[in-house]
Amino acid sequence: MKYTLIASAAVVAITLGTAAPSNAQSGPVGRDVVIAPEQRTLIKEYVMKEHVAPVTVQERVAVGAKIPANVELRTVPSGWGPSVAKYRYIYSDNHVYFVEPSSREVVSVIE
Repeated sequence: MKYTLIASAAVVAITLGTAAPSNAQSGPVGRDVVIAPEQRTLIKEYVMKEHVAPVTVQERVAVGAKIPANVELRTVPSGWGPSVAKYRYIYSDNHVYFVEPSSREVVSVIE
């Protein structure tokens, strides 16, 4: 019985250690974009407090999608942290989308 519990705990630890973090959005460019839960809260609060105007995008927006050239990409405020500083963002449909500016590809989403 004792060995079964230890083996089960080891399997759980290995599984949790190798699983992708739930706050990371995977995509061709965004595999390394990790946004901590408290950072996500800070970003959402900023968007609401500053009344960031949402943009309308006709195409489906998701990780890996390209944002059309006619949509303005906003500069990420420095207070959002270094993990997202190199990206731009849009606010659309109650989501914050982080975009790689050179390719205009969505790399992460905060719902």
